[in-house]
Amino acid sequence: MVTNIKPKIIVGLGSCGIAAGATKTYNKLLALSQSGKYDFELAKTSCIGMCYKEPLVEVQDKSGSVIYGDMTEDKVIAVIEEHFATDKIVANMAVHSSYSEASEDTYFNGQVKIALRNCGYIDPEFIEEAEKRDAYKAIRHILESDMKQMDVIQTMLDSGLRGRGGGGFPTGMKWKFAFQNENKQKYIICNADEGDPGAFMDRSLLEGDPHAVLEGMIIGGYAIGASEGIIYCRAEYPLAIKRLNIAIKQAHDKGYLGSNIMGKENFNFNISVKEGAGAFVCGEETALIASIEGQRGMPRKRPPFPAVSGLWKKPTNINNVETWGNVPWIINHGAAAYAAYGTAKSKGTKVFALTGKIKHGGLVEVPMGITINDIIYKLGGGIQNDKKFKAVQLGGPSGGCIPAELGHTIVDYDSVNATGAIMGSGGMVVMDETTCMIDLAKFFLHFTQDESCGKCTFCRIGTKRMLEILVRITEGKGEPADIEKLETLADQIKNNSLCGLGQTAPNPVLTTLRYFRHEYEAHIFDKKCPAKVCKPLLTYTIDPEKCTGCTVCAKKCPSSAIEGDRKTVHAIHQDICIKCGECFNVCKFDAVLVE
Repeated sequence: MVTNIKPKIIVGLGSCGIAAGATKTYNKLLALSQSGKYDFELAKTSCIGMCYKEPLVEVQDKSGSVIYGDMTEDKVIAVIEEHFATDKIVANMAVHSSYSEASEDTYFNGQVKIALRNCGYIDPEFIEEAEKRDAYKAIRHILESDMKQMDVIQTMLDSGLRGRGGGGFPTGMKWKFAFQNENKQKYIICNADEGDPGAFMDRSLLEGDPHAVLEGMIIGGYAIGASEGIIYCRAEYPLAIKRLNIAIKQAHDKGYLGSNIMGKENFNFNISVKEGAGAFVCGEETALIASIEGQRGMPRKRPPFPAVSGLWKKPTNINNVETWGNVPWIINHGAAAYAAYGTAKSKGTKVFALTGKIKHGGLVEVPMGITINDIIYKLGGGIQNDKKFKAVQLGGPSGGCIPAELGHTIVDYDSVNATGAIMGSGGMVVMDETTCMIDLAKFFLHFTQDESCGKCTFCRIGTKRMLEILVRITEGKGEPADIEKLETLADQIKNNSLCGLGQTAPNPVLTTLRYFRHEYEAHIFDKKCPAKVCKPLLTYTIDPEKCTGCTVCAKKCPSSAIEGDRKTVHAIHQDICIKCGECFNVCKFDAVLVE
């Protein structure tokens, strides 16, 4: 419970909040505070994950705290005035409360926040607020207790933390390989350039709690004996980069970075930010290293792995944003506390970016072992417009599609991989009955084909051939042999590409073929799109019992394919119809049918 007498109002100013208009909301509250009508402290924070309710405003008073959603300029003044006048929660606008029921409590109750523990609770531009919530406590403990490097690594091994960037390699094992290398010059890298929807998680954590990532990297640097850390962050994240640079300077000023850190002789560690150009392939660690070195971002053959020969051919440890964010918590609370969450081979929590046809889009952090259905229905609120859940695409553009009938699948590395999908960095795209799975596979393959660096023939040309086949199928020109061609090409690309981008690029096609083959067959043999998405395969007709002869459809038809006088039943000439769907969109009487 909040004990301070003076109320505090906090506005979420992460990228998502700013995009939704939170700056205007903040300025409106600032004007209210300056008016003298109410005496309250105004503060800023970042995203708390509830992006679907942005702008968000939290009110802390003697009773506790309340978070209000959809706080536009007009709404926020009315809500604040009512809240202060009655000293009660404004129930119809509250989304979460510490002392009363609110509309979105289930969104919070199903989460366990470790990586995101401080996001939404601190102003990320003030290190003192982060320190009040245990920032830099872990590295202080390590140095003051003179904890051995291998003891730190063993803690990571015992925790079961696996890399949250996609591959799921044990973090402690990766650190151990780098530690055992006798080279005196070593590097730590934070990969903040992942290009799938999970990159939203990277950005939000960097914006909301940059000190957690910095401290994780400092601990990693101490553990393996590195003296320099680099955060490779895509330039499209200007707010994250701004707050990172502020946090780095503050950490230097406080003695958490620099020479002889916190009085520890010969422990020197510095961190800098390298801005990337947003190439998807640079999410792959060797392509990322090449980019930092000033070369074109292209993957290198492994072995040697970065732990042996990485940046400038020196031992290098690379983990992603979420992985680094977990490290201080594990040191502070112990390996056993972290390992208590999750399953036998997938410990801890995982952050997911929920998007697509879901009611509650945003960030959630859940314990490993939760089912896909629980994430979608309990935290995500279910499918938009209460349509039927069809599938979820997990793992980003090169992830796989898991059908609704496998919604009971638990979220851990082995179970997700068994479906043909991958964990990735946490992108979860939800689809409903109106989604065409071939069109979806085409969308993702177009992205990965476009982002291919071109180094491998199988990836460069193979994905292009696959994309051409998918385009042909969705245009009604599919051939019976296309399914076999897709499977053959996918197998060749997976087994002969150099990096993870190429090896996983066929996943959307393979999983849709595996679970939705009937849709491919309908497109190819019946020349029909079951989801009614692929326009070249659609046929528009007019229901004579519903048509009122209003002529709106005829006037809007760009090809003059609709015939009929006013107040008489209209008809569509199929040989002229270009299948644009405009008649279907404008008809107010549901008289236009589509098959």
